[in-house]
Amino acid sequence: MAFWVLQGRLMRGRGLIRALRQDDARQVRARIAELELDLITTAPLGRHRRFEAGHELRRAKLRLEKLEECIG
Repeated sequence: MAFWVLQGRLMRGRGLIRALRQDDARQVRARIAELELDLITTAPLGRHRRFEAGHELRRAKLRLEKLEECIG
């Protein structure tokens, strides 16, 4: 049986999977914040970069929604 140490705790089974999903969700939330900041800053990004940032933001929000469903 495999054991993992995550965030200073010994993890296995459903607890491990839940902790991994929560960690993924934290990372996705941080990326969403970065992308939103990129889109609202006054620095000119260029049309293509704004398009890419918007597209990545939509994908990140969908991924976060799915992760939150898994966690809940």
